[in-house]
Amino acid sequence: MKQTIVFATGNAHKLQEINEISKGSGIEFVLPSAGFNPVENGETFEENSLIKAREAARVSGIMSLADDSGLCVDALGGAPGIHSARYAETAQARIDKLLNVLKNEKNRNAKFVCAMTLVDKDGHVLFQTRGECHGEIAYKKSGTNGFGYDPVFLVESASRSMAEMSEEEKNEISHRGRALRKVLEFLNN
Repeated sequence: MKQTIVFATGNAHKLQEINEISKGSGIEFVLPSAGFNPVENGETFEENSLIKAREAARVSGIMSLADDSGLCVDALGGAPGIHSARYAETAQARIDKLLNVLKNEKNRNAKFVCAMTLVDKDGHVLFQTRGECHGEIAYKKSGTNGFGYDPVFLVESASRSMAEMSEEEKNEISHRGRALRKVLEFLNN
């Protein structure tokens, strides 16, 4: 019998990615019930993932998993970090702003970070973990897959952007894939 866990997001693409990574685990992730509206006012990825997980459990009444993720750029002191999704108005504007801020920067090291928190139906923390994917920021966009900063994030081990990888390749090395595999391991033990 499949176990159903709420994945605390309004992003259908992210839910699809999570279900793709967890295929064959016996767990199906679903969107939260109506009324899911977390106030992400934490100061870390971990705090924000906990806020989202508790809100999803509150509105859905079942075990919930949340992630909070973002891009941390060394030359920007870790920014945009927890503000990655709010760095500019649109995905294209976020990429343009990032490339512009870094245009004369030699240190282009960066990492994607994903903190995940699993809570029971009452919002008590069962497990919390973090996954990271290291690389650097490209000078220009390349690739058409993925979303967010994927077209300008050159993966350390692959020397191409995340947006140039297949969904399977990306899920294997991504920050979200790494964190989720730890959660699945926890659930299966």
